[in-house]
Amino acid sequence: MGTEAAQSVDYYQEGLDLLKGGKFHEALTSFRLALKGSPGDAVVLQQIAICYTRIGMVQEAAKTYRHVLQKNPAAAGAHYGLAFILLRSEAPHESIEHLESFLVNAPRGEDATAHVEHARWTLAELRRQQHDHSEPDATP
Repeated sequence: MGTEAAQSVDYYQEGLDLLKGGKFHEALTSFRLALKGSPGDAVVLQQIAICYTRIGMVQEAAKTYRHVLQKNPAAAGAHYGLAFILLRSEAPHESIEHLESFLVNAPRGEDATAHVEHARWTLAELRRQQHDHSEPDATP
């Protein structure tokens, strides 16, 4: 009977609960276990990337988001996560295409509103900065 109880654990939900509670390493373990039950699941992989980001494994997070995008180029969450990783990198302009892709496929609903607004604002700022840098210098 103990084996049945262990098999009935919803590792994905457990990971979400741990992530919400700030227990990022533990959440990562749960998501990895969830991935064993559903190999290649893009939703689980995105949660793993979020965990990597929160524990400072930013390159691993970027790699995971890119893996998701190879499988599903329209994965809004992966575009969003990768955009903000790139924004803090040495090539912030590379985040523009991911913010645009996120906004094209942006999730709807109350939960997503703050993310959508943040992406719009960030994209507008990046475009403004690009425009400012592309103007010729007015001084002779």
